[in-house]
Amino acid sequence: MNIRFTKFLKNENGGTPFERLLNLFLQMLTYTKGDAAEALDWLNELDREHGITNEQYGMGDFIEDLKKKGYLKENPVNGNFDITGKSTQVIRKKALEEIFGKLRKAGAGQHKTFHSGTGDELTSDSRAYQFGDSIDTINLTSSIHNAQVNHGIDEFNLTEDDLVITEREHKTQTSTVLMIDISHSMILYGEDRITPAKKVAMAFSELIMTRYPKDTLDVLVFGDDAYPIEVKDLPFLQVGPFHTNTVAGLELAMEMLRKRKAINKQIFMITDGKPSCLKQGDRYYKNSFGLDRIIVNKCYNLAAQCKRLKIPITTFMIASDNYLQEFVREFTEINNGRAFYCAPDDLGEIMFVDYEKNRKKNIR
Repeated sequence: MNIRFTKFLKNENGGTPFERLLNLFLQMLTYTKGDAAEALDWLNELDREHGITNEQYGMGDFIEDLKKKGYLKENPVNGNFDITGKSTQVIRKKALEEIFGKLRKAGAGQHKTFHSGTGDELTSDSRAYQFGDSIDTINLTSSIHNAQVNHGIDEFNLTEDDLVITEREHKTQTSTVLMIDISHSMILYGEDRITPAKKVAMAFSELIMTRYPKDTLDVLVFGDDAYPIEVKDLPFLQVGPFHTNTVAGLELAMEMLRKRKAINKQIFMITDGKPSCLKQGDRYYKNSFGLDRIIVNKCYNLAAQCKRLKIPITTFMIASDNYLQEFVREFTEINNGRAFYCAPDDLGEIMFVDYEKNRKKNIR
């Protein structure tokens, strides 16, 4: 069968002992809601079962290095360990490397528009100077050449008519709200959908904060209710309420975007189920059996309202049910947005490609 078997060499070319243990520790933090003590307990259990440390570097050495390198801090009152901001940042960076790394090979977009302006990158286009143009955009070589042609070399004279401007690409700013479904269905039927969704959200936030710092990103989760969360809490997000209150999520997203001054605004929604909950006054109207007309129509109304406000909604449906896809198609058509049906493993690549492409457009 042309298969060659060799002896398995554990941890070969896997980095230093600290780096190998750190990767495991950071992954476990996402399952323990950031509880460092519980994550270390799990790591010790793995060490007992699989021998991931050795005589030269043990778990005690690893814990000391975590403290020295700024990943953990010890509470002087009770002696408990707490994770630091450095830990959460590294978790986001690793998610970005894992997901966004695949896109580099495919040549993803560069967050530009098709419009010229006072951006950062020069283009190959040039034109005559117009009053009000920035002096930074003047092409000195072409301008001096024009002066020599127009006025001669003996008595050099550079006038306004000789000046040439090199166009720059105008880079737009975008305000985005990322909605994450945390209803119980995200872990039903033996399939973990919340972990890929969290990983995408972490990578997405790190991408914006590091590569596009002028953009804004707000994150919210929705189950029975909707509420905003901080980026630093993304690694520790857990599935919560049973139902899916998509209406509450959309209303909160619109409220968040109303506070943003950017012209370009958009909503990304990651979900795997139908809208099944709606709050009416102090009571919850719920229906988990099929698509409820009252709930669905409210979602359609919000989709239309977002369209009037020039806010496109991109839906990432992590499900294959035909009736759910029919709802998403109708919802997307009303909003004039976008919809993708994808497996959890493909979610990151599809989301980032769409974000890059959308950034090339000037939403009027």
